[in-house]
Amino acid sequence: MPNRFIVEADGGSRGNPGPAGYGAVVLDAVTGEALAEAAEYIGTATNNVAEYKGLIAGLEAARALDPDAEIQVRMDSKLVVEQMSGRWKIKHPDMKPLAARAQRLYPAGQVSYQWIPREKNKHADRLANEAMDAGKAGRQWEPGLSSADRGDRGTSGVAAALEVPAAEPLAEPKAAPIGWAAPADLGAPTTFVLLRHGETALTPEKRFSGSGGTDPELSAAGRRQAEAAAAALAARGTIQAIVSSPMRRCRETAGAIADRLGLDVRVEEGLREADFGSWEGLTFAEARERFPEDLDAWLASTKAAPTGGGESFATVARRVSLSRDKLITRYAGRTVLLVTHVTPIKTLVRLALGAPPESLFRMELSAASLSAVAYYGDGNASLRLLNDTSHLR
Repeated sequence: MPNRFIVEADGGSRGNPGPAGYGAVVLDAVTGEALAEAAEYIGTATNNVAEYKGLIAGLEAARALDPDAEIQVRMDSKLVVEQMSGRWKIKHPDMKPLAARAQRLYPAGQVSYQWIPREKNKHADRLANEAMDAGKAGRQWEPGLSSADRGDRGTSGVAAALEVPAAEPLAEPKAAPIGWAAPADLGAPTTFVLLRHGETALTPEKRFSGSGGTDPELSAAGRRQAEAAAAALAARGTIQAIVSSPMRRCRETAGAIADRLGLDVRVEEGLREADFGSWEGLTFAEARERFPEDLDAWLASTKAAPTGGGESFATVARRVSLSRDKLITRYAGRTVLLVTHVTPIKTLVRLALGAPPESLFRMELSAASLSAVAYYGDGNASLRLLNDTSHLR
């Protein structure tokens, strides 16, 4: 029998649009035990955006526990429940990418939706308000500050493992000598070869293109780049597995390489690009002109989210780190190609180097470029390659 989870989620905005946050809790459907919590202040957004963000966070937390579980989602948002159940059309442009993102997390047959009155959604509602209160105080919600940790509900060991501080996700690799000074008995490292996807129509124009946008396909130039990367990787002959972001441009890039190498492609949700909210499709200059204060805040802090409920870099780092650790365990001692995006690759590089958050703005990653990080058995990491484009020349 598969596990059965209940996901209760909520979101709110003090102004609609205004300062917004979400909350979600994953419950064991049999015992009612709280297995995981999630909450986040997302900046200025509408109620509906916050509610969808809460749904996504709840499903992501459930998926981290068991991707094969049966899920019942309970929310007091009639709009989200009816739209996700397929009974109401999704017309608003801000809702469509969020609904699509939620749908990608589990096959349709594994998730059901139920509307509940607000008074029966108190746990998620409380978490959403805690997140908004934290945002008002200039910080992000942290699990240790939740009243759930003060006796409101029991929290299992699994939940404790999932609940990480908002600033940084999981333990970063320790800084220690690598190479000639490293111990000789660590065994073969797990090596991630990091490939940024090929170009889309948005890439040459340097427009924000994240997981909250249109999910564009590769352009003709991008397909040529994918084939060039495939030829180069085939010549090296070291790739043993391929893992891709769920986004179309990455799956297309990964598919070209998989065809050449005769390997399957595994999709990892945590490798998707950041959600850039209302900046999706804009150039940096256009975002600066329309949302100057929000952009300045985003550049100044990894905890600041883009306008309209996008993801902060701290949020991206949490999920990328979770995926990193999961993949290191799954592919221990092997060389794996990860086909992903600018932000996840920069995040993996930053964490491997133990570099400060502002280093994200000081790296160049070209379309279809290759980077590589090796992870050792003692927890150390070594950056082996960054932004190699020699195969494209």
